[in-house]
Amino acid sequence: MTTSTTSESSAAPPLLDLQALVVAVRRRRRLWCAMALLGLLVGAAVAVLMPPPPAAVTKVLVAHKEDQPNDTGTLIRTDVELLGTTRIADKALQSLKSPELPEDFMRDYRGTGLTNNLLQIDVTGDSDAEAVARAKALADAFVADHVRRMQEAAKAEAKALRDQRDRMRDELAQVNKAIGGRSPESDPKASASIESHFAHRAELTSRIADFEQRAEEARIGTPRLIAGTQIVDAPRAVRHSLLRAAATNAAIGLVLGLALGLAVAAVGTVVADRPVLRRDIAANLGASVIAELPSRSARLWQRRRIRAARERLTASLARTVRSSAEPVSLLELGCARSTSVIALNVARALAAEGPVVIIDGLPGPQLANRRPKPGDPTVVSGEHAAAVSHQERRLGVGSVAPGAAWTDLQYLGTQTVLVVRAGHGSAAWLHTVARQLADQRIPVIGVVLIDPDPRDRTDGTLWDGLHTALRGQNERLARQNGTGRRRTERLPMWAARVPDSNQEAQ
Repeated sequence: MTTSTTSESSAAPPLLDLQALVVAVRRRRRLWCAMALLGLLVGAAVAVLMPPPPAAVTKVLVAHKEDQPNDTGTLIRTDVELLGTTRIADKALQSLKSPELPEDFMRDYRGTGLTNNLLQIDVTGDSDAEAVARAKALADAFVADHVRRMQEAAKAEAKALRDQRDRMRDELAQVNKAIGGRSPESDPKASASIESHFAHRAELTSRIADFEQRAEEARIGTPRLIAGTQIVDAPRAVRHSLLRAAATNAAIGLVLGLALGLAVAAVGTVVADRPVLRRDIAANLGASVIAELPSRSARLWQRRRIRAARERLTASLARTVRSSAEPVSLLELGCARSTSVIALNVARALAAEGPVVIIDGLPGPQLANRRPKPGDPTVVSGEHAAAVSHQERRLGVGSVAPGAAWTDLQYLGTQTVLVVRAGHGSAAWLHTVARQLADQRIPVIGVVLIDPDPRDRTDGTLWDGLHTALRGQNERLARQNGTGRRRTERLPMWAARVPDSNQEAQ
C-alpha cells in the first residue's frame, strides 16, 4: 500500500507544466503577433496624430554659497522645487503680461538638475515664439529670485556680525574705563585685577577684528555669487523629428503589445487547460497517438511532406479497417473538415476491394452536401445506416464535440479512431469523451493528431494500453486462438479512473 501511494504521488502531474505552457503560447502566436502589430501601429499613430506641443529649453548656472565638492545634489534639487512655486510662476507671468493663473502655468514647464549647479528649464507653449518667451521669463524670474535671496541672506548675516561687533565694542569701552581709573602701583591686588582687564581687552579687540573681517567677507562674497548665477544657454525652440518620434513610439508600442499579447496568451492557456502535447492528449483520452497530420495552412515548401504524411495515414487507416472484423468509425474533435477528407481517402483506398459506404454522422455539411466526383464512395446519412447491406464495407464518420449524441456512436462503428486537433478540446472534455466511449463499449484504436506542434518531442504512446492499441490486436487474437474461445474484454483501467469534468470517479 505504501509503495502504491508513493508511486502515485511521484507520478502526480506538476502544478504548472512549463513545457506545455511554452508550446501552447507559441501556438497562439497569431494572437501575440497581432497584439504586437497593433501596439506598433498605435504607437506610430499617436506620434502622427498627437504631436508634442511647441517647446523651448534654457539652462541656468546656479551658484550657491554652500557649494561643496561632495554635494549629492541637494542644493540643485531645492532649486528645482523652488522653480515650481507660484512665486516664480507669478513673476514670469508678470513679465509676460499674461493673465494666466500661476497654477495653470506651472503645468507647462518643469526644471531638471543636470549637475550640482546647472539647471535646465523646459517650457511648452502655443507656438515656438511663445515657448521661447516663456522660457526666458522663467529663467529671468528664477535668477532674480535667487539673487534676491542671496542678497537678503548676506545682509542678514552681515547685520548679525555687526551687531555682535557693536556689543563687543561696548564691552571693550567698559573695560577701558575700568582700566583708566586704576593705578597698578597702588595695591598688589588691584595690580592683578588690572592685568586681567588688559587680557580681556586684548581678547575683545581680537574678536572685534574677527567680526569686522567676517562681515566684510559676507558683503564681498555676495557679488561673486550674483555674478556666478546666470543664463548660460539662451532659450531656444526644441525641434521635433516626426520620423524619429514615430519610430520611438512604434518601438515602445511594439514591445508593450508583445508583452501584453504574451501575457494574455499565457493566462488564457492556463485558464483554458487545453492539452497540446502528445503525452497529455494520450493520457487524457487513454489512447495512444498512432499518426499525425500537419495543418493544411502549411508553407509551400512543406506541401510535399504533408502530402506524403496524408498518404501514409490513409494507407495505415485502410490497413486497420481492412484487418478489422468489426466496423470502424472516425470520430472528430475540432477537425470535421480534415476528418471528412481522411474518410474519403480511406474509402477510395478500400474501394478497389469492394463497395464501401461512408455513414455520415457529422453535424455539418462536410460530407452530406458535397458534390460527388466520379469513383467516390457512397455517402449516406446516419438515419439511413440501417439500410446499408452487410456485404458492403462500412466506414462511419462522426463527432465527439460538445452536443454529440453519444448513444448513436455505436451505430457508426464498434471500434473507433479519434481524430483530434491539438489544443482544441479542454482536459475536462477529453476526459468526458474517454468516459462516454468506455460506457458505450467502443474501444479507441488510436488517436490521429491534427496540427501537432512541430517541436513536440513528448511520447504519445500509452505502454499499458494493449487492450486498445493497434500493437495489442495481434496479441489478443493469439490469445483467443490459443484458448479456443473469445476472451471477455474488461473495461480499460483508464475508463474507471478518468475524472469526469472536475470530479473524480467514485
